[in-house]
Amino acid sequence: MSGFVDAILSVDPVLALVLVGLLVFAEDALFVGFVIPGETAAVLGGVVASRGHVELWVMMVLVVVAAIIGDTVGYEVGKHFGARVLNMKVLDKRRAQLEKAQAFLRRRGGSAVFLGRFTAFFRAVMPALAGTSRMHYPRFLVFNAAGGLVWGTGFVLLGFLAGNSYEAVAQAAGHDITAVVAAVVVIGFIIWRVRKARRDRSEAGAVTDSAQEPEQ
Repeated sequence: MSGFVDAILSVDPVLALVLVGLLVFAEDALFVGFVIPGETAAVLGGVVASRGHVELWVMMVLVVVAAIIGDTVGYEVGKHFGARVLNMKVLDKRRAQLEKAQAFLRRRGGSAVFLGRFTAFFRAVMPALAGTSRMHYPRFLVFNAAGGLVWGTGFVLLGFLAGNSYEAVAQAAGHDITAVVAAVVVIGFIIWRVRKARRDRSEAGAVTDSAQEPEQ
């Protein structure tokens, strides 16, 4: 893995952009994430940007777009080839995890698509599972885009800040850092839902009070 990482960091900046984009895309579209986690590619993209080879915002946009498109392809694969995908030999040793992912999707729906982005195995299979379950694509796209935006910008920025310490960061990204990011995302989501519920109750109360006001 170290030689592969060094190779990406030493190639032409344009080629580095292409390689990072392809790795992020292929993780969900082609299940490459079982071999090379997308966090590694995203962090490497940030490292490339930290060395001044490309603009940070360009790398962020590339990774986010590649993540969203890769998930969309994975969704279509699941939608059209669901049974074949679920019976792939590469998943034989991960049946328990696959069942957990399916149960998570049934229980949380679109939220599972968003939160699944922050766990390596779920990120690789969740788009296909969403397609297999016939989740409406517009709903899938909303949660997919939100997850891709938070995940992509976060890990590229992490690589940018890490700079030459990328090896330690890339190794940690799939474990502790992902857990921290996921926890922050979950907390943020809960706060948003609570505030939304309070706002809805407030608006409903205002409508009720208005309806009860006597006519002059």
